[in-house]
Amino acid sequence: MQEEFDNKDWNIKNYGFEDIDDLIHTLRNTPEIRFVRFITADMLGERECSFTVPAGEVDKKSLNKGFDASSLYPERIKESDKLASFDPNTARVFPVVYNTKTPGFERKWKELIIFGDIIDPENGEYVYDSRTKLKKTLARAKQVAGADTVNVGPELEFFLFKADDEGNPLIIDDKPVLIDEGGYFKGGKYGIVRKEIQLLMSEMGYRFEYDHHEAAPSQHEVDVHYMNALDMADFMMLYRYAAKRVANAHGLFASFMPKPVIGVNGSGMHVHQSLFSKEGNKIEKNLFYDKDDEHELSETAYQYMAGLMQYVPEITAFLNQWTNSYRRLVPGFEAPVYICWDPQNRSNLIRKPEYEPGHEKAARLELRSADPAANPYLALSMMISAGLKGIEQKLAKPMPSNLDVYHISQEERERLGIKSLPASLEQAVNLAEKSELVRTVVGERFLSDFVRIKRKELAKSKAYSKELLPDDSKLSRYETEQLLPIL
Repeated sequence: MQEEFDNKDWNIKNYGFEDIDDLIHTLRNTPEIRFVRFITADMLGERECSFTVPAGEVDKKSLNKGFDASSLYPERIKESDKLASFDPNTARVFPVVYNTKTPGFERKWKELIIFGDIIDPENGEYVYDSRTKLKKTLARAKQVAGADTVNVGPELEFFLFKADDEGNPLIIDDKPVLIDEGGYFKGGKYGIVRKEIQLLMSEMGYRFEYDHHEAAPSQHEVDVHYMNALDMADFMMLYRYAAKRVANAHGLFASFMPKPVIGVNGSGMHVHQSLFSKEGNKIEKNLFYDKDDEHELSETAYQYMAGLMQYVPEITAFLNQWTNSYRRLVPGFEAPVYICWDPQNRSNLIRKPEYEPGHEKAARLELRSADPAANPYLALSMMISAGLKGIEQKLAKPMPSNLDVYHISQEERERLGIKSLPASLEQAVNLAEKSELVRTVVGERFLSDFVRIKRKELAKSKAYSKELLPDDSKLSRYETEQLLPIL
């Protein structure tokens, strides 16, 4: 179906609905919006899961839509009926015009995209709904730290590869086909793709800060303005969907796979995060800021940082959830491996960005280990929960490393007490399975099924392992056939 990235002839309110009445009014008075697409995440959240409802069927009494959850979650077939609970505050009109192709039936139409929670008709909260788990984590942030808002700003890196006739990444000699030889802030092609992604999503109300070519050939980055964690997780699901749509229109494939090309930098998702509280009716006070501290960080910020550093091995399976993720987490390509922090050093797991010294709202921590193929709801839940645990336990202030930890010996790292992230998905899953923190965030049943799914992936990956070259210079068939097309 042909698509036009052109909204000039459509007088549509794209976002900012005040309430249910406002949303229903827009649907009833904008005949061009013909469908409502509900987007959710399965346990892994590697791509959006969605279904559409005719716009005329959505009203106040039908904001909960029944659907069969047995294909999305490890649900018992006799208990598969669930409800999708639409959240009107998340509704945004997708600014793409569709054209019918049937001769003699010429129409243009649009769709509205909406997020929400999955509800179990019998028990209320659904055990496998990761969005609900993030909402509960944010409620804990208020309880533990007095934070009314958890602000996050992820740096979402991705690759653009040449696509085949069906829109999948073109593979030649066991490698995806690169489209440029650009470098960090230098050269490259298809900057127009980055611009179109921003233009498309800006029409849905999102604000962006900048875009640029990344360090590796064919690698790109578009940075969105920070948001509260729940809105950001919804954005991340929609962003990956939109980026792939725009890339496809250019004959390309957008890949958020952590390490799709061996021998160059992989794609990370560095997550900037801070806690804010209300003063009066406004969210104003940054709980991470202390103007009198050497690094302008508060005791709360240091405790949060200490929690991240202590618990990151246990939550890594949710920040880096694919076998391919551990191709990226190796020394030499700016990906963090060692658990330490420094104000600016990018070899460390955590840094405190120094772009705007003295600016209270800019004080934040940047966790650098996560990758963009994670389930955004679970990844944010885990890192926020780890930070809150540090506040709760009043963990001691970690001292900065002041070192390029890649270029010191293992003996020196051990002397300094610098530990390492899990070196494989298998190690990460084993740590997650034993973690009380993880179990508290997702629950026993979710964790048990997550571990089972990940071990199944490990078994599949090992079954393909004979396809790897002795020097490990290419992706395995498992990665090119099973992971690359979906990530």
